[in-house]
Amino acid sequence: QAEAPQEVNVVLLHFGSCVCGVIFATDEWFAPARNLLKRDPPEFIASAFTDYGKWMDGWETRRKRIPGHDWCIIQLGVPGIINGLDVDTSFFTGNYAPFTSVQAACLDQMPSFTLEGDRTGMAASPSQFEAVAQLNTDSWEELVPMIKLNPGYSESCHNYLNVTYPHRVTHIRLNIYPDGGIARLKVYGIGMKDWSTVSSQDLVDIVALVNGGVCVGYSNAHFGHPRNIIGLGRADNMGDGWETARRLDRPKVLKVDEKGILQVPGCEWAVLRLGHPGIISKIEVDTNHFKGNFPDSCKIEACGLTPDEENNLIRNQWCSDKTPKWRILLSPQKLKAHHRHLFSGESVMQCGPVTHVRLVIAPDGGVSRLRLWGRPVSNNLTHPQQFSKL
Repeated sequence: QAEAPQEVNVVLLHFGSCVCGVIFATDEWFAPARNLLKRDPPEFIASAFTDYGKWMDGWETRRKRIPGHDWCIIQLGVPGIINGLDVDTSFFTGNYAPFTSVQAACLDQMPSFTLEGDRTGMAASPSQFEAVAQLNTDSWEELVPMIKLNPGYSESCHNYLNVTYPHRVTHIRLNIYPDGGIARLKVYGIGMKDWSTVSSQDLVDIVALVNGGVCVGYSNAHFGHPRNIIGLGRADNMGDGWETARRLDRPKVLKVDEKGILQVPGCEWAVLRLGHPGIISKIEVDTNHFKGNFPDSCKIEACGLTPDEENNLIRNQWCSDKTPKWRILLSPQKLKAHHRHLFSGESVMQCGPVTHVRLVIAPDGGVSRLRLWGRPVSNNLTHPQQFSKL
């Protein structure tokens, strides 16, 4: 078993506007498999029962009295490279699944079947078994061999599992042996787009999480991690963005320059690796929901880094003698509260092909989304698909 996944990884399951979910489960007698994907932590209600037995906040199958074992298939919200899993058995103490294994596949076509509604008390029908057999899941690649799980007590419930599978995944098969319960499943990794389907003339958000964008460094994430700013759609609330603490080096009395931008000594920053090297021509900085805590201004810098250079900077927390040669992509811009700021044309400087950007905000505050539209280009500065520090 492994330590908790490192922080460049994102949970590839939890993306509301992307199709993700459990598309097949052998049995869901006590609790449906869809509970595995809940964002909220598991809970336990001692007095809660259903017509089928004890209510549990997870996936729990009946005590098996026929040959075989239980399993389910989950479609990832974001296809990508999987680096680790957390099989959480919280509150499943005398009824947890004793063993698990995980398989994976990258399917060219999405299965047409899914599971609808509350399936408590149900099991897969013969027609569902027939449909899922077409996927040949028994022969899917093994991500995690059969491994013993720990019971769902607070000190042992998180079963962290390393994965060293360097290929794109769209679906996983979670096996439990022979039966039992699991509260939550988190699949950690990096989004990966099939760039062979993208023309060099297509304008793509090349920093988006779904296209392989990754946050690889930041100065402060007190209220919200900067990886949120490359998420799907517009932010649900402030917690779905990047927000820093208030800087303590702000002048006691604030002043502005001729452009109305506050004159402050400090700033906060986040470094993002693009999903593909590209030439950026259009930018969006969205302060949605940040009304009394938006940054006064921002700028964006860009550079090209090799994987070795990036790894060295990550190890040194982006404070190295060999600092990147950052070039101005977007000069300092005054920002507004709760507003989508769009920049194109002459506002976006010509930096050529780049692999990384640095969003700098002054003096502090929150940004909900960053979009960088550009054209992917071939470049000798190739990206690694996974990192030792994520």
